Amino acid sequence: MMIATACTSVSAQSDAFSYTDESFADIQMLRYKVEGFENLTLRQKTLVYYLSEAALWGRDMFWDQNGRYNLRIRRAFEKIYTSYQGDRESADFRAFELYLKRTWFSSGIHHHYGSEKFQPEFSEAWLREALKQTGATLDEEIFPVIFNPAVAAMRTNQRDGDDLVQTSAVNFYGPNVTQAEAEKFYAQRKATADPHPIMMGYNSRLVKDADGVLREDVWRACGLYGTAINKIIENLRLARPFCDTPKQQAVIDKLIEYYLTGDLRTFDEYSILWLKDTEDLVDFVNGFTETYDDPLGMKGSYESIVNFKDLEATKRTEKLSKNAQWFEDHSPVDPRFRKEEVKGVSAKVITAAILAGALHPSTAIGINLPNSDWVRKDYGSKSVTIGNLTDAYNKAARGSGMAQEFVIDDATRQLIEQYGDVCDDLHTDLHECLGHGSGRLLPGTDPDSLKAYGAAIEEGRADLFGLYYVADPKLVELGLTPNLDAYKSQYYTYMQNGLLTQLVRIKPGNTIEEAHMRNRSFIAHWALEHGKDKKVVELVKRKGKTYVRINDYEALRGLFGELLAEVQRIKSEGDYEAARALVETYGVQVDAELHKEILARYERLHLAPYKGFINPVYTAVRDSEGRITDIRVSYNEGYAEQMLRYSRDYNALPDVN
Repeated sequence: MMIATACTSVSAQSDAFSYTDESFADIQMLRYKVEGFENLTLRQKTLVYYLSEAALWGRDMFWDQNGRYNLRIRRAFEKIYTSYQGDRESADFRAFELYLKRTWFSSGIHHHYGSEKFQPEFSEAWLREALKQTGATLDEEIFPVIFNPAVAAMRTNQRDGDDLVQTSAVNFYGPNVTQAEAEKFYAQRKATADPHPIMMGYNSRLVKDADGVLREDVWRACGLYGTAINKIIENLRLARPFCDTPKQQAVIDKLIEYYLTGDLRTFDEYSILWLKDTEDLVDFVNGFTETYDDPLGMKGSYESIVNFKDLEATKRTEKLSKNAQWFEDHSPVDPRFRKEEVKGVSAKVITAAILAGALHPSTAIGINLPNSDWVRKDYGSKSVTIGNLTDAYNKAARGSGMAQEFVIDDATRQLIEQYGDVCDDLHTDLHECLGHGSGRLLPGTDPDSLKAYGAAIEEGRADLFGLYYVADPKLVELGLTPNLDAYKSQYYTYMQNGLLTQLVRIKPGNTIEEAHMRNRSFIAHWALEHGKDKKVVELVKRKGKTYVRINDYEALRGLFGELLAEVQRIKSEGDYEAARALVETYGVQVDAELHKEILARYERLHLAPYKGFINPVYTAVRDSEGRITDIRVSYNEGYAEQMLRYSRDYNALPDVN
């Protein structure tokens, strides 16, 4: 489905701030406002500036992690884009421009969400001529990677029964490494009992030498990706003098040590220092973090976010974190799987200042870290809801027509209009702050035992925790929801999304591959199936259109609690077969006729199913001696302009790594 290009760029001179920018393919570009930046001290602004520089220097690592040919393709295509002297209005060039914009958005040649490879609508002959004309070059082996649909078809393959390593284009494993070899390699390394196990393989590429021996190429200053990592270190050192507290300086020092050594025990030490720093206004994440892109769910993709606390909105999340033990004790899961003592749960609402790596242009709206199970068990976790991003999404969505098209009746639409934003934020808070931090693994359970299904199960567990508790009277008691009916807005939009509207992100004939989409699908379809005898939830037809109808909200909450108990059991016991059965049965398949209907209804709205952000630009103002006297933020940089600037100014890695 194609969306016509429309540009409403923000003017540098205009006082009005526009949250929407250009659209292309299935993507709508947005902007986010860094409210409150002007109120930071010069010291804090300068800290944000250098941490933002550190964030952006990791960009090329994420591109390379997403595919071994990505950097070569991007650089050749950018040279064509900036130098081409032929007909820039021709069908081939316009198709090439669209392909490049999609590639920028996904940090590679595969869709950022669906994981399938982009199919170019320009010809190979045109590309060869454009390369020749501009002096750009591509190795011959790369042409089938671009043009042959069967080559590198999926960035991250999670299809049951495949060799997930061999059929995934991500660059976490050497081209001759198989799934069986990788699993055996890490199983042997995990065999030694360790009360504080590192996240094996988290910061390395697994490769095989000429003799068939496997080894890890570690991402560190003197190893793989070293030129980029050293630029990150350089800017972390520049940031350090502007920290507000010694505690924050210690966090930066330990992160630098980890980048220098690549030692995952040092990373755990850094993680503990980071999650204990709850007082500093400015905060950041920088490193190899989430494992969604690895088909085996072990290796961390580079990401970074620099942010500062929204003090007023944080009062909301602090109420949740202070009551974390109550929520754990009253959870519907088996007491064997609950934490007897919830430790170190902190939560805040933040204002994003810069997004990078796996968080840009497409981003999360909440984060819960660290990922190490033993660190979470012994020290807790830090959760954030990214307030200015959710605000941008909400404001950009006003008047889209989605509610009129997909919500079943006026009463439900009014409920969503009145309480939707509040309950969306609360569900995110509960998901990140308490959901991910809840529960425990039984002794001896391998954190990686769920393999390719681990991400969907974990996201489903956190979603279910949020769904169960957003309806609890405790939230009314805490003043977080206005009444006992508000939660119904979240239940309706969640079921509508899981059963219907998220299908707009899937191409006809495809199955659901992305972990978050799988988790929403398995929750919604499981609840639909298990509530059908009592008609708790139904799919109904009105004038040829399918709608969700919820007949019993209280019973639906009971179903969410029942599924939460089972998903927590699966996680706690490491029950791979149950995880596979749940996800494959309820989370993967798509009803072709329903899919066709939803796509047709959505297309008439002229909306893009995916949203992403153009970053603000920070400029350091310096005096005659080079000292920073102010940091200015602007919002007038265009999407292509920003992508080209990042490629020029943060050009950190060679073509082949």
